[in-house]
Amino acid sequence: MALNDFFAGEIATELLKMLISISRKSLLCRASADQLITYIHELLPTIEEIKYSGVELPALRQSQLRRLSELLRSGVELSQKVLASSRWNVYRNLHLAKKMDKLEKTVSKFLLGPMQAHILADVHHTRFEMAERFDRVDNSVRLLEQYFGNIKIGVGGGGWVEEAVRSVNEDVVDGNSAVGLGFGKIKVREMVVGREDLWVVGISGIGGSGKTTLAREVCKDEQVKCYFRERILFLTVSQSPNVEQLRTKIWGYIMGNERLDANYVVPQLMPQFERKSEAARTLIVLDDVWTLSVVEQLVCRIPGCKFLVVSRTKFQTVLSYEVELLSEEDALSLFCHHAFGQKSIPLAANQNLVKQVVTECGRLPLALKVIGASLRDQTEMFWLSVKNRLSQGQSIGESHEINLIERMAISINYLPEKVKECFLDLCSFPEDKKIPLDALINMWVEIHDIPETEAYAIVVELSNKNLITLMKEPRAGGMYSSCFEISVTQHDILRNLALNLSNRGSINDRRRLVMPKRENGIPKEWLRYKHKPFEAQIVSIHTGEMKEVDWCNLEFPKAEVLIINFTSTEYFLPHFINRMPNLRALIIINYSATYACLHNISVFKNLSNLRSLWLEKVSPPELSGTVLENLGKLFVVLCKINNSLDEKEVDLARVFPNLFDLTLDHCDDLTQLPSSICGMNSLQNLSLTNCHNLTQLPLELGKLKSLEILRLYACPDLKTLPNSICGMMRLKYIDISQCVNLTCFPEEIGRLVSLEKIDMRECSMIRNIPKSVLSLQSLQLVICDEEVSGIWKEVEKAKPNVHIQVSEPYFDLNWLKE
Repeated sequence: MALNDFFAGEIATELLKMLISISRKSLLCRASADQLITYIHELLPTIEEIKYSGVELPALRQSQLRRLSELLRSGVELSQKVLASSRWNVYRNLHLAKKMDKLEKTVSKFLLGPMQAHILADVHHTRFEMAERFDRVDNSVRLLEQYFGNIKIGVGGGGWVEEAVRSVNEDVVDGNSAVGLGFGKIKVREMVVGREDLWVVGISGIGGSGKTTLAREVCKDEQVKCYFRERILFLTVSQSPNVEQLRTKIWGYIMGNERLDANYVVPQLMPQFERKSEAARTLIVLDDVWTLSVVEQLVCRIPGCKFLVVSRTKFQTVLSYEVELLSEEDALSLFCHHAFGQKSIPLAANQNLVKQVVTECGRLPLALKVIGASLRDQTEMFWLSVKNRLSQGQSIGESHEINLIERMAISINYLPEKVKECFLDLCSFPEDKKIPLDALINMWVEIHDIPETEAYAIVVELSNKNLITLMKEPRAGGMYSSCFEISVTQHDILRNLALNLSNRGSINDRRRLVMPKRENGIPKEWLRYKHKPFEAQIVSIHTGEMKEVDWCNLEFPKAEVLIINFTSTEYFLPHFINRMPNLRALIIINYSATYACLHNISVFKNLSNLRSLWLEKVSPPELSGTVLENLGKLFVVLCKINNSLDEKEVDLARVFPNLFDLTLDHCDDLTQLPSSICGMNSLQNLSLTNCHNLTQLPLELGKLKSLEILRLYACPDLKTLPNSICGMMRLKYIDISQCVNLTCFPEEIGRLVSLEKIDMRECSMIRNIPKSVLSLQSLQLVICDEEVSGIWKEVEKAKPNVHIQVSEPYFDLNWLKE
């Protein structure tokens, strides 16, 4: 048959391009991998038909076709590995996708050679038959592109991180996190509800035995919630507590004033008073208490109020229930849930080996969860290796908590190197504090030189292995929330494990230099070795108030991340920041109840390589005269803006010439944005959330031509959107939820050709939408309340691809307790 160059160029190249494109995009998508194998198997017989069709082909062409068959078969094998990999093993799947990319490059190079003119020369008769298959391939590619593009804005579920959060929630709902705690729950409930003569009771047990889980189960118990009329306050105390702040929270909750001024001084001897109403009953849970002196400072005898103290120590003055180790049956059930996804040993598994590993975990819930998750989807040889290493340690008991850490270290050592390093980085954050997901991702991106997608994959991997817990902040609409509302927490034993592994070696040579708990100043160990530069890439400081005289000359020439945690209203930034030439990420978080004033802000002028800056509960410095040339991400959370954004004082476009992500969250005194923000041409993500006094946006906001995400969540005083935003041709997502006084969309909103998602929950004042919305060609999802959903019916009829999601009413004020 004669060679048809047009057919070879159009069909053969496009066919292989689509097949390999699906391979590359099969990450975390088993169904797509199934289709990929089907398409490749359909192509292989065609190649074989060419080779053995009876047409005499030159030897060179035969060898070329043979080479193509081998490449396609390697694609099948790679796809089968994707199918064999657990959908929870995100990190491994990511690396399989990289192998698929490599395969695509090999095939492309092959096609650019002599085969471009000869491939599929004898299958012209199949062209029309294959057209339908091409349509299916093209549709699969589009679905996969949509899936990955929607990770950030939440269309269709929000991606990997959201799925991991849902899996955690499913465990809680199904009771998998509370295996073996039924008896303990009954005993503690009897003390809390049945013993009116007791006003302080406790839960005690060794680390990792499930004390906190038991306390939370008690709080969720219907009888307990009914008895206390759901007046339950759960507080985490930790090793280095701010006692005055905790006392203020407790007193404010008891008095019914949860927004009690932070400067309010709680009396040392809380007054006695009568409360006869049952509505006054209150349960205060104090979790992770370390010393009796802290208990004595926090508890107070008030009629109707009961305290539940959770501690590793059994205090003699507190009647406590001591958490027992799990029974063999419950231990096996919990382990199997995390290792196999079911409550018993699968028939195909090695029964004796599984039971031996469970025995080595010492019947401790935390060890069973972590080690079980680390063995999921692994080979029997891998299991045997872990079992042998576990058996070399001592038995786990009350006096052997360090052995628990050493045993769990075994599962850490089996992690991929990059995932292990990211786990160890978690010790840089204070114990028992929520870690904002964005802050963590930004740190990993900068220090490990990885893309955001890989950082998210590592978050999910650590969550799947029970090494961290992902928590979603309360908000209506659940699955459509953004990653900005997700935080990370970690069990204190797992943090101690990360600290233990990070602190090996001399202090000057450690990769992470961390203050394990809040100190009054620089640790003596640091001062002892200050004569020599510290090689740390991550430096984490946790102190109270620091003045200029409290600092000393320390050298951190290789530091790339600096985390400053403190608790005070005044804070002097250390001079050594000036001598951190490689600093890429700076996180400053104040944990006191009031805003802190930062001093020595001149250090910002020398941060030429800084790429990510997180400021929380401080008064942001005035940056006039400063240029942060490389800063890409700026987060200002719970801050007093004062005049730091006054356009008479500062030109934002000049200070941040390359900023692409700006977040202002819970900045109560922010009333308007300076017009200079409109000159930030590189800005892609603008989030103005919970800014309750924001009244207007700049009229020329539409000059932000690169903007893709605009969040205006919970800005109740905002009444209009500037018409100029209709010129944002790249805008994909706009969130105006809880902008309760917003009355309309701009008339020309239909010009937003890239807009995919509109979130307008609790926007009851919007009663009409412009006719131009019918021109929103990319729109996929609108989330709104039922009362305003009717205004979108015409759009839904005219555009079948648009889904109108009616949100359920949701009210939760738990964030007030944080």
